[in-house]
Amino acid sequence: QVQLVESGGGLVQAGGSLRLSCAASGSRFGISIMGWYRQAPGKQRELVATITTDGSTNYADFVKGRFTISTNYAKNTVYLQMNSLKPEDTAVYYCHVRRGVNNYWGQGTQVTVSS
Repeated sequence: QVQLVESGGGLVQAGGSLRLSCAASGSRFGISIMGWYRQAPGKQRELVATITTDGSTNYADFVKGRFTISTNYAKNTVYLQMNSLKPEDTAVYYCHVRRGVNNYWGQGTQVTVSS
């Protein structure tokens, strides 16, 4: 089992920045992909960014150049640095981990960007 706890969400003005953190605990061995997804009201959950154990990253087109995903393996934590935030970035952001064939999700943290 893997438990994920997100933090760092909040209310920010357009153009501002936030840094999300996701701390993992439990059975962390065998994790292949870590990432962030988001879900806005009335919309499906969508991929924001992922990072693999070898450091390869993948970003959704709508965040390229603005968001950066990174990890601190010693602290068992994955981060999402969000810059130049836009109102359309408003959503609940979820930490995600894939371990083998299993997927684990955090409880989500609300990000609200005011115009």
